[in-house]
Amino acid sequence: MSDMLLHIQENSFDPLFIAFAVFLIDGIMGDPKWFYSRIPHPVVVIGNAISKLEDRFNNPVYSSYYRFFFGILTVLIVVATFTVVGIVLTGVFNQIPGGALLIALVASSLIAYRGLFVGVRHVQKGLEKSLENGREAVSHIVGRDPDSLDGAGVARAAIESLAENFSDGTTAPLFWFLVFGLPGLLFYKSVNTLDSMIGHHSDRYEYFGKVAARLDDVVNYIPARLTGLLIVTAACLHPRMSGRGALQGLFRDARHHKSINAGWQEAAFAGAVGLSLAGPRQYGDQMVEDVWMNREGRKRATAQDISAALQLYLICGGLLFAGLVGTAVGVVI
Repeated sequence: MSDMLLHIQENSFDPLFIAFAVFLIDGIMGDPKWFYSRIPHPVVVIGNAISKLEDRFNNPVYSSYYRFFFGILTVLIVVATFTVVGIVLTGVFNQIPGGALLIALVASSLIAYRGLFVGVRHVQKGLEKSLENGREAVSHIVGRDPDSLDGAGVARAAIESLAENFSDGTTAPLFWFLVFGLPGLLFYKSVNTLDSMIGHHSDRYEYFGKVAARLDDVVNYIPARLTGLLIVTAACLHPRMSGRGALQGLFRDARHHKSINAGWQEAAFAGAVGLSLAGPRQYGDQMVEDVWMNREGRKRATAQDISAALQLYLICGGLLFAGLVGTAVGVVI
């Protein structure tokens, strides 16, 4: 027993050992509002840094070449800064009692499993009350114009957000934490926040945000595909889901999605639940043309379909947690 406790202590700072605690803390607490009303959330800090650099470098009077160059510089500054912050924090926490728990607490703030569930659940509850309530709730989790959505559009938007952000908000951060610890996690969140803020196709960001968008594609490439396979596995465990449909969606539809990564999650969810997802959608005045994931599925999604998607999401979370616990046990053994 003493040897086992000693082995656990020796590995207490190993990301492979504490990743399950990171996921568990997020699943239980999420991002407590009372706490982050007193101190800024890490993602807010990253976002503020990006905003300041953009104000300084993304000048519309600059040529496309200079805006592209300054976009690269912005990415390098942000990613390097917060990766170094992760290295410093890890070094400090390694020197103090309970440091592993502090690493887990900081890392859990950069996971969004619980927050995504709550956001999508609000859309379901809102849509059950009225279309207007559903539109208001979905406006908090997607960028498309809520007034352009009917009830089915609101439901599809919520499920698509659940699918895509499962990878961005949970599996990808955990993947990078497992590989490189807290520095890897902060590296990923820096890249992902850069993409969400400046990685858009628009006059303002076409050149300035191009590198941010491409780098985000790279860092999400493996996690997106792992998430797709996780969704297929979860669908096989749900008595009313189609694991076969989810798997077919991966290999038939995912590669046709506008995003090289999001298609893996959306195609798997679409096939599992029996819906058609993605397709043409409107963001403000811009219409984004995209192919349907699972074209043969139903397009008239409902609040009940959101509930089914959330059940699938919870099974995915259970599988992910079990895998992390198994990894931690393997490290000890």
